[in-house]
Amino acid sequence: MQRLADLKDELEPWLKLAQQARDALELAELGDDSLAQELHAEADRIEKDLNRLEFRLLFSGPYDRNDAFLALHAGAGGTDAQDFAEMLLRMYLRWAESHGYQTEIVDRLYGEEAGIKRATVAVSGPYAYGYLRAEKGVHRLVRLSPFDAAHRRHTSFVLVEVWPDLPETVSVQIRPEDLKIETFRSSSAGGQHMQKNETAVRITHIPTGIVVTCQNERSQAQNRETALRVLRARLMEIEERKRQQELAQLKGKHVEAAWGNQIRSYVLHPYQLVKDHRTGYETGNTQAVLDGELLDEFMEAYLRSTLG
Repeated sequence: MQRLADLKDELEPWLKLAQQARDALELAELGDDSLAQELHAEADRIEKDLNRLEFRLLFSGPYDRNDAFLALHAGAGGTDAQDFAEMLLRMYLRWAESHGYQTEIVDRLYGEEAGIKRATVAVSGPYAYGYLRAEKGVHRLVRLSPFDAAHRRHTSFVLVEVWPDLPETVSVQIRPEDLKIETFRSSSAGGQHMQKNETAVRITHIPTGIVVTCQNERSQAQNRETALRVLRARLMEIEERKRQQELAQLKGKHVEAAWGNQIRSYVLHPYQLVKDHRTGYETGNTQAVLDGELLDEFMEAYLRSTLG
């Protein structure tokens, strides 16, 4: 029944678009010149919707329709990397807003001087994971550092992780005895406590060492539930990675699971450029990218490249 509902949801916008096209053709056949401007505008809308639907055909993965968890981790670069992580967080939040997605920051650890050390965001909406999976990997920033008294050029790195928010029907075994659950007080920038109660939850999956934290100012029970959802998604990713490695070995090709090379560079000095190293797609409009306005182009380039 869930599969049937998903197919109906997928088919409905195509049927609606086809009806809009038929209605526009009927108006055009009237030959009324006063309708010309309205018809041109309608044709533009139909073309835009068609391009959007055709783009979604690239989402062929089993979880591409799902909601997603997006995690940012400041890497090499000290305060600059933490500031870069906050820049990317803002970029993804604005991108999600422009797509009508709901976002919730379930965990955020601020840096001592500026920026964030890490953050995890729940992104809810159709094909959220399908879009965001193109962002997995290391992102690099090159700029004149505002935290360097000499204002020298610095390079910093942020790791972006993305997992699908899995439905309860997906089988991921989590045994209670494998979990270490701790509670603590949610805190904001500067270490000030948001609450006096220990509502924040930290779950450690002992067999894998995965640690998931959720502190979004709600009840402890809700934070625990969200943290378990993130843990399930991360465990599923590990299983999928193992399956892909086994398949690659059968094909005679070794796949390195570690992240070491950047997938995208954001250069703000000595020139303006954002370039995806996997696809070669680039733009000089760095501000628009950091405002979340041009991410779709990078995502589409990546998704098309994965189709071979």
